[in-house]
Amino acid sequence: MIITTSGQVAGRSIVRTIGLVTGNTIRARHVGQDTIAWVKKLVGGEIEEYTSLLADARKEAVERMVKEAEKQGANAIIAVRLATAEIMQGASEILAYGTAVVLE
Repeated sequence: MIITTSGQVAGRSIVRTIGLVTGNTIRARHVGQDTIAWVKKLVGGEIEEYTSLLADARKEAVERMVKEAEKQGANAIIAVRLATAEIMQGASEILAYGTAVVLE
């Protein structure tokens, strides 16, 4: 599966556009991680616990989007974007979306 943020794939032609595909996940912070993050906020620097949490959430959302595209017969997803939204305090949604296509 080719995944790109551009609207085309260099050297390849789109022979069929399948349409929008999405993948999402909702993640909540852990109380223990919040305590560590609060301390790091006072000291300064990267809060690795949150970095890791968001990286895992993005990966899962993209994997779910890819599965949806594969089910529909796509071999590429173009114009991929990621979005986040706070669902409630301490919980956020990560959404991956793009256009599923078939390349020659």
